[in-house]
Amino acid sequence: MAVLLENSLNCIWHAFYALYTNNNTTMNTTIDCNTTTIQQQVVPKSKLKVLTANIGILLDLYGVERGLDHFRSTSTLSFQHYVYYLKCEVFGALPNTLTASELRQYETRIAEVCWLVCRKPYLCRQNPIFTSESVYQIFRIFCVFGETDQHKYGNEVRLHPDEAEWLARTLATSLGNSFDEDDWRHLTESAGSMKLNIFIALIEARCLGAGDSSSSTTVTDIVPITEAVNDMYRTFIQDVIKKGYLFKRGYLLPTFREYWFVLQPSELVYYKTRSEKDRSGVLVLDTASRVEVISTEHGHKFMLSTSMGQFELSASDHMSRQQWVSAIRLAVQYSGTSVGYQRALAYKRRQQRVTKAASDLNRQQQLIEERAARQAAEGRAGILEAAAKDEAKRAAELECVRTTLERLLEEETQARRDEETVRALQARVLSEEWERRDELERLQNEQRALLELERTKREQLESKQREAEERLKLLDEERQQLDRQLRAAHSRIQRSEESREVLEARLKAAAAPHARDVDDRIGVRRAQSFMPSTGRERPVLLEVRSATLRRSSNQH
Repeated sequence: MAVLLENSLNCIWHAFYALYTNNNTTMNTTIDCNTTTIQQQVVPKSKLKVLTANIGILLDLYGVERGLDHFRSTSTLSFQHYVYYLKCEVFGALPNTLTASELRQYETRIAEVCWLVCRKPYLCRQNPIFTSESVYQIFRIFCVFGETDQHKYGNEVRLHPDEAEWLARTLATSLGNSFDEDDWRHLTESAGSMKLNIFIALIEARCLGAGDSSSSTTVTDIVPITEAVNDMYRTFIQDVIKKGYLFKRGYLLPTFREYWFVLQPSELVYYKTRSEKDRSGVLVLDTASRVEVISTEHGHKFMLSTSMGQFELSASDHMSRQQWVSAIRLAVQYSGTSVGYQRALAYKRRQQRVTKAASDLNRQQQLIEERAARQAAEGRAGILEAAAKDEAKRAAELECVRTTLERLLEEETQARRDEETVRALQARVLSEEWERRDELERLQNEQRALLELERTKREQLESKQREAEERLKLLDEERQQLDRQLRAAHSRIQRSEESREVLEARLKAAAAPHARDVDDRIGVRRAQSFMPSTGRERPVLLEVRSATLRRSSNQH
C-alpha cells in the first residue's frame, strides 16, 4: 500500500541510515551532501534482510526478505533501490482497503522496529533531559513533519525551520515557558533545515531552559515535560483533533452523564476520567456521519448520527458546543481519507511554503529587473545632469536619510522598551493565571472528594435500609406466626370453656336428686347447731359432695 509506505518512509530512512553508519565506522561525523556521498550510502543486503523480515512480520507477510538475494546483482543496495523493493514486494501485497486506525497501527509498529535500529545515537546524549519514551515520541513527530530533499541534503530527512519553530513553540507553550522567536530564527537561519539530533538539542536548550544558567531542570520537571511531549504525540501522531468534557445521554437511563471525550478522524472515544485509562465506549465516525445542533431553552445539546445510531451530547456552554460541532464535522471530513489530519495539514503548509518560495522568487526577479531599469535610468540621468547639481542633490538626500535613520533608530529603541514592558506584564498575567488554575484544580479535587464521601454515605444508608426492611419482614412473619398461635390458644380456651359449661351442667343434673337430702341435712345441721359437735361428724357433707363429684366424672 503506497500510502503506508509514504507515511513510514522517514522512519525507514532512519533505520537505513543507522545500518549505513554502523557498516561504515570509519566515516566522518559530518556528512558531505554532494552527489558522490549520496551514491556511497549503501547497506549490505544481509542487514537489510533482517529489517525487511521484521517489517514483513509486522504486516503479516512472511518470507518477503528472500527476494533481496535476487534483487539486483550487487551485494549492497542504496536507499532508492531498497524503497523500490519495499514498494513492489512488501507494501504492494497489502490491500488498499485499510482504515485510518489500521494505518496508524501499522505505522506505529514499523516506527517501533525502525526506532530499535536507530535509537542508540539519540539516547546516548550528554546531560539528557527527555526520557527515552519522550525521545521516541519526538522521533515519531519528526518523521511526520520531516522532508527528504535529495537535491540539497541528499538522502537525509530534515525538518524545515518553520515546522521546527512551530513544534518548539507548541512545546514551550505547553510547559508555560516563554518562546524567543528572534533567538530561534537566528539559530535556524544559520543552521537551516535540521536533523533529528540537532532538533532535540535545540528544544532541550531553548524550550526547556537547559541552556539558561539562571534556570535549571530538576527531576520534578520531568513529569510535566513528559506529559507535554505525550500530549504533542497524541495530537500529531494519533490525530487527536480535540478532547474535553461532554455530557452524553445514557442508553437505559435517559439522563446525561459527564465523560472525557477524545476526537479522532475515524472515532470519538469517551472515558470515565481525564487520565484516559478507563475506556467507556467509542463512537465510530465515517463519511455518512452527521452532527446537528439541538435548539433547546435549557442546555447546549447536539445530536451525533453515525452508523451505530444517534447519540445526544451536551456541552457546558455555547462556545464549547460550537467548537465540538466544528471539530466533529472536520473529523467526519477526514474519516474517509487515508491521509491523517495532521499529515494533511503538514502537506498544506508544505505546499504553501513551495508556493510562497515561487512567489518570492518571482518577486525577486521583478525587483532585479526593476533595479536594473532604475539603474539604467539613473545612469542616463547622471550623464545628462551637471556634476555639481548631482553632488548637491546627493548631499541633501544623505542628510535626509541620516535624519530618518536617527528617527527610526529612536523609534525602534522605544518600541523595544515597550515590548519588554508588555512581555513583563504578560509574564505576570500568566503567573496569576497559573495560580488561579491551581486553585481551581484544588477546589475541583475537594468537590470530587466530597462527592465520593456523599456517595459512600448514601450506599451505607441504602445498605442499612435494606437490612431494616429484612428485619421488618422477619418480625412481620413472627407476628403472623404468633397470631396463628394466639388464635389456636383462643380456640383451645373456647373449647375448654364449652367443656367446662357442659361439665357444670352435668354436675348440676347429677346433684339435683340429692338436693332434698342436702336440704334435710341442712335442717338437721341447723337443729344441731345448738348442740356441741365433734370433729368426726362435721366432714360428712364434704364426703357426700366428693362422692357425688366422683360419680359425675365417672359418668362422663
